[in-house]
Amino acid sequence: MRQGAILRDCLSTKRRRSGARRLPEGCRSFASERPSRFIRCGVLGRANHLRREMSCKRNCRKSSDLTHEETASRLAPSIQASTGTSSSRLSVLDGWRALSILLVIAGHWLPIGHASWELNAAVAASGMALFFCLSGFLITKLLHSDPTVRDFLVKRIFRIVPLAWLAMIILIVVNQPNFATSIANLGFYANLPPARLMEGGEHLWSLCVEVQFYLFAALLVALCGRKGLLLLPIAAVGVSALRISDGEIISIVTWHRVDEILAGACVALVWINFPPRENSRIPAWLPPLAILLLMVASLPQAGAFGYFRPYIAALAIGSSLYAFPRMLGKIWTGKAARYIAEISYSLYVWHAMLQATPLGGNEQDTIVKYLLRVPLALATWLLSHLSTRHFEMPLTKLGRRLIRRKVGAAAN
Repeated sequence: MRQGAILRDCLSTKRRRSGARRLPEGCRSFASERPSRFIRCGVLGRANHLRREMSCKRNCRKSSDLTHEETASRLAPSIQASTGTSSSRLSVLDGWRALSILLVIAGHWLPIGHASWELNAAVAASGMALFFCLSGFLITKLLHSDPTVRDFLVKRIFRIVPLAWLAMIILIVVNQPNFATSIANLGFYANLPPARLMEGGEHLWSLCVEVQFYLFAALLVALCGRKGLLLLPIAAVGVSALRISDGEIISIVTWHRVDEILAGACVALVWINFPPRENSRIPAWLPPLAILLLMVASLPQAGAFGYFRPYIAALAIGSSLYAFPRMLGKIWTGKAARYIAEISYSLYVWHAMLQATPLGGNEQDTIVKYLLRVPLALATWLLSHLSTRHFEMPLTKLGRRLIRRKVGAAAN
């Protein structure tokens, strides 16, 4: 009886001190235990009780060891981490991917300002810079998390090559190019001088740059492991220096354009080594400001400022991983952005190919040409949706299954 009274006194005193707060649900069991287990006298009993309660509360808390994605998810809705079936991804990147493809399509399809202002070229170039930067970020992040070069190449081949080859085979049948042009396109080096791009497939130069970067990054990791990725920032500076030396503000040749991908790789390395913190000092207005600066740097009239285009795109995407306006964050991570990001690769491949057909209205007057943009957009969206869901996704899953089988066979 006396021990029970002492226990009630301890609990009553603690409640008065803590404002009568209830114990967490998982931390109450010890209070119902026999008092004799931890109470020997009044003072010692109170001390032991408080010590046990504080220890239990600590054990009920979640671990503070969070991944980069989990840390980002606590900062703002715009930086939430969503876990897919195979890997974690940052949902804010969906918004950037959606924005990039929409900018590219707008630059190719829509009349943006007076022709003398050359805004169409600036909008399309801004979209490509964001697209490349995202690619560099994701590829570097992927290789850092899993430096198995064979698995990386299998994933990339099954993700990029099937749709690209399908589009190229269609163009080869329609255009009937010579053998050298066909092989250059199928081998992803048609962007190198002398350029051998086919009519209706001029935009596929970017896939050549992408694939060549994949091979370069895979070679670095194969030779040096994860440490090889540290050479990517040096390569970025080298390519930018070469661009400045040759006076190439914008180009389709790999060694004059790949710094846009390499800038994204730099963002990934910074993000890996300096994960987001809740007390980040990066202002939320920096990503929108970087978008405006990117548009300016992409203008043909920007002159030498255009050399900074890769790094402004990297600033926009990189800063959004740490801070982002909440209103824009809801758009960047919404369902519409996720859907557009999902079909963005197909949109990029098909939009220019269909524009080269009669739907593009290239031989019509201006009014008819832009009236045809409605059926062109519908056809492009429908074809991209079907291509993504029924052609690309099954092949991507097939590549993953092949990797799992190889891993299982090696384990046996």
